[in-house]
Amino acid sequence: MTRQLTTRTGILKHSDEPRNEQDCSEKSAASNGVSHELRVNGKAYTNGYNWKTRERSPNEFEKVSRLRALTVFISWFTLIVFAYLRRSLRQWGFEKNHLEVELEKQKDFVPLFSNFDSLYQRDMYVRVRDAFERPIASTPGATVNLLDRYTDDGYWSFKYTGTQTEVINLGSYNYLGFAQNEGPCADAAAAKIDHEGVAVCCSIHENGRSASLVRLEALVARFVGVDDAICFSMGFATNSMNAPALVDKHSVIVSDERNHASLILGSRLSGATIKVFKHNDMKSLEKTLRDVIAYGNPKTDKPYTKILIIVEGIYSMEGSIANLPEIIRLKKKYGAYLYLDEAHSIGAMGRSGRGIVEYWGCNPKDVDILMGTFSKSFGAVGGYIAGSKKIIDHLRVSSPTGCYSTPISPALVEQIYTSMSIIMGLDGTKDGESRIERLARNSRYFRLRLKQLGYIVYGSDDSPVVPVILYAPTVCGYYGREMLVRGVGTVVVSHPATDMTEGRIRFCVSNAHTKEQLDVVLRAMEELGEKTGTSSLSKCKKLYKGTKIEW
Repeated sequence: MTRQLTTRTGILKHSDEPRNEQDCSEKSAASNGVSHELRVNGKAYTNGYNWKTRERSPNEFEKVSRLRALTVFISWFTLIVFAYLRRSLRQWGFEKNHLEVELEKQKDFVPLFSNFDSLYQRDMYVRVRDAFERPIASTPGATVNLLDRYTDDGYWSFKYTGTQTEVINLGSYNYLGFAQNEGPCADAAAAKIDHEGVAVCCSIHENGRSASLVRLEALVARFVGVDDAICFSMGFATNSMNAPALVDKHSVIVSDERNHASLILGSRLSGATIKVFKHNDMKSLEKTLRDVIAYGNPKTDKPYTKILIIVEGIYSMEGSIANLPEIIRLKKKYGAYLYLDEAHSIGAMGRSGRGIVEYWGCNPKDVDILMGTFSKSFGAVGGYIAGSKKIIDHLRVSSPTGCYSTPISPALVEQIYTSMSIIMGLDGTKDGESRIERLARNSRYFRLRLKQLGYIVYGSDDSPVVPVILYAPTVCGYYGREMLVRGVGTVVVSHPATDMTEGRIRFCVSNAHTKEQLDVVLRAMEELGEKTGTSSLSKCKKLYKGTKIEW
């Protein structure tokens, strides 16, 4: 018997087993030298053999029902009413005021915050502040140590006990497990300090690039398969500071509605017209491209001089993967440029970790601007932009980061260089290959088991970003606290970072996690799901009933 599930990307067909990757031949598996195997009901499924022809996991988004959306809005309404009540109690003197307030003689000054922003931060967010901003005291590996703390004033401030608690870490972007304080990367970074120190202490335009940075940029270009690359000391600034150097007020940016805040800020700073298309919807993208060409720039009544499409490889809040082949087709058809943000996909996706370009089997030179960060799969900080030599030479001269920021620390440059070399196999081992394989195993196992428990899991089963929908903001706060009680450190997210009705808990899976650690997390999720009812929200739970999923 075949069942169907409607998603934003079409109809997914389900048999008595959950949807899986198509089986690949033994010859195809051997030719690539990687064995990503997952067993379901005793049958082996693959993830990563033939990247040109294999069936890839589609993006899944179960739509919220109107009744569920109504209950979430009621929850928000109740929170806002009680927030106003607490504010009134403080003003009337019934509750002690812990806020920083203006002096009486400054009451007529313009307020620093709008009325509702102040209400949200001081009377709503602060009530669940203990679920956020948790200070860590160790490397963010498969586990992490948290400083124990408590509050006696309603979360306005915290006091520390001097003790630490070790928890399973599913909140860090340590996809390949390189965030370590021992091993080849840490040793190389420490040794680099003896030769080049801890900082350059000047901008590139003032004193030039260090030899280690020149070497890293050459390796990045080789890794992603393009002519040249330029590196920056902050991933957020890589997007926000370089968009103004690529487009201007006579250009138009066609942006996915789920793009990261750094891309949105960079688009706004550029002065270009911004048009938004529905998330990963190719019909919406094509219609937007047709419109900007047909109608031109309304400010000048002339055609736009440049069209720049901006998308992400993996969307960090959705866990979805961009439909890169179709985006490239539309980009060529309408004469646009393409900017691809691979912050979460570089290192974590593709048979050899080269991101969604490799995952889809595309030519990297079909993407005009390849952007990525070093703070996730490479266990460091910073970002890069790679592309043709002409584009990179232009950015070396025009990017404001060359004048107003310092380059990456030499020690971190060495951390990135060593980790990237391991991924590429330049160290003479298969360590990088095994890390990518293990990440694929962990991601698919964890996602399928969550679906089997009855949770709504967004995105693609190939993605290591695992958003589980909880809907109500109060449930998000509850999960954040209770998962910590059960020895799991994770991230809960609600409005304004997500839609108002789509609060969620987001897991970031790492190759460093063992199956036993993932099972501990799954047992905690099963227990909380039974208590809150959130594990009975998915209409697809019955598709996984009785299915045996092996790591």
